[in-house]
Amino acid sequence: MNRHGHDAVCTGVQTLPLLDSQTVFPGVPYSVSVLKPGYCRPQPDGSFTADGTVSLITGPRTILVDTGGPWDRDFLLKALKDRGLDPEDVQLVVGTHGHSDHVGNLSLFPHALMIVGYDVSEGDTYRPNKLSEGEAYVIDEHVCVVPTPGHTLQDVSVQVKGTSAGTVLVAGDLFECCSDEDSWRDLSMNTAVQEVSRQEALRTADVIIPGHGVPFRVLRS
Repeated sequence: MNRHGHDAVCTGVQTLPLLDSQTVFPGVPYSVSVLKPGYCRPQPDGSFTADGTVSLITGPRTILVDTGGPWDRDFLLKALKDRGLDPEDVQLVVGTHGHSDHVGNLSLFPHALMIVGYDVSEGDTYRPNKLSEGEAYVIDEHVCVVPTPGHTLQDVSVQVKGTSAGTVLVAGDLFECCSDEDSWRDLSMNTAVQEVSRQEALRTADVIIPGHGVPFRVLRS
């Protein structure tokens, strides 16, 4: 498998990588911070090392989107502590999909509302929702979890409105990185479905936070 592409070719829009340092998007009432940009690095033996992007949404509710892999445990705890947070302060944890580099630290948040793919649970209680029917799971008027299937059949993304950059979409592996046009299909369970999800994201988001790269801006003509 290859996670790396070269050209950002997206129907009707242009995409522009943001600087590595541009990982905080303040807003009212919610701000979005990338705690750790994801990466993927090919190795000489044909394998690759990879980790998923970890993002924090702060405001009326404290929301963590993807937890990184189990190897990120100490990093994640320190990143939260540096922001004055303990795991108990995180009210909602979203796993964009079930791969180990995105949901490896769910156990740090046993009291949070969990949304992993299309499952919505609190402890061992699972709540009805309509994500599988294509409907968003609304947190409030500014934040919602939207179904974005394709990479897996139950991928979700988190849409945050009202930041300084406009609408931010924390997209998991809907997008590997800004320049993934030559690679995302190799990792997709359903390329036709994922293409629809990608085009909808490009239509509605101003900034996209991908699963294995730095945030990028969407420029519409």
